[in-house]
Amino acid sequence: MDKKTKKKLEILRQRLEKTQKLLAAARQQTDEADEVQKIEQQITDIKSEISKLKSSK
Repeated sequence: MDKKTKKKLEILRQRLEKTQKLLAAARQQTDEADEVQKIEQQITDIKSEISKLKSSK
């Protein structure tokens, strides 16, 4: 894996961590129901991108 891919993976992992924290906060505040679904979709997208990068070693 080259440096560029490793850096991108690192950034994606950081984004995933932040997004998961947002999801936890959004679940506590139930004023916008579709917000939780949007954040869950973002998490799914980030995880799929991470798996693509890992599989393209």
